Amino acid sequence: MQKSAPALPKLDDYVAGIRAGDRATLARAITLVESTKPQHGALAQELLQALLPSKRRALRLGVTGVPGVGKSTTIDQFGMNLIEGGHRVAVLAVDPTSRRTGGSILGDKTRMSQLAQSPHAFIRPSPTSGTLGGVTRKTRETMALAEAAGFDVILVETVGVGQSEVAVADMVDFFLVLLLAGGGDDLQGIKKGIIEIADMIAINKADADNVERAERAATEYRAALQILTPQSATWSPPVLTISGLENKGLDQLWSKIVEHREKMTATGEFDMRRQRQAVEWMHDMLNDRIMASLRANPEVARRLPELEADVRAGRMVPTLAVDEIMKLMGIAPH
Repeated sequence: MQKSAPALPKLDDYVAGIRAGDRATLARAITLVESTKPQHGALAQELLQALLPSKRRALRLGVTGVPGVGKSTTIDQFGMNLIEGGHRVAVLAVDPTSRRTGGSILGDKTRMSQLAQSPHAFIRPSPTSGTLGGVTRKTRETMALAEAAGFDVILVETVGVGQSEVAVADMVDFFLVLLLAGGGDDLQGIKKGIIEIADMIAINKADADNVERAERAATEYRAALQILTPQSATWSPPVLTISGLENKGLDQLWSKIVEHREKMTATGEFDMRRQRQAVEWMHDMLNDRIMASLRANPEVARRLPELEADVRAGRMVPTLAVDEIMKLMGIAPH
């Protein structure tokens, strides 16, 4: 006899556990919002709505950098510094998922050994499932849950490839770019689009015999930033040198983040950024729902493989295929 699936916890149990800061309940709630099952999705949205009035004002920080720049080591030490200062820290580590196999690494708890052992920290590796730039679709929901659970600093670590930086910058309050010096060309890491959205640049691994190279790189990055128009007249992105391994410069890094929040709050830009992000969240969810509705339509499901084959073979232009899908959905094409 086949066993039935265990019953889901009730909405009230989720709400009570999260408001109490229970990490096990938070982990189960995140699993719920990450689920693709329709019944889980409905409960997840009820949960998010129920928690909305109690959502705290956590500071959301995005951290990016190429593999090897020392993101995990820096976040581990930076997070411990914050905890010693009385904060509760959540780390949402966006994990690379293979588009071919669906596999992911999910090894963040071993890479952040100090935070993994702290009762005041929560680490959640989230597989990207091949979404744009390596950013999981559920990152916004996960941040909302972590905020409601009382974590007042939320760090979103990206894989540092593709368009993940842009996607994360659109959902956080402060975007930190970690870079390295001494790689032959100190400006090799500059991508104009990434530097334009950075709220701060930190040259990592400024330790041992690399200090001078790091300072030289910082000088060059400062010069490069001067020719770019900042996102805000209120804030010019600073360039610091740090060592996550030796815990150097991380206090200054935090003071700059706090300064940024104070300045942006005073001008109203902090709230405007949050409001814009909320509307973008709505638009993203709308797109997801429309695509889900499209795939669930039996007429579309029957015709879609044929249309894809025609487009692939060059027998039909994509715009005509889209028009036909719109008609099948009962929507008049433009």
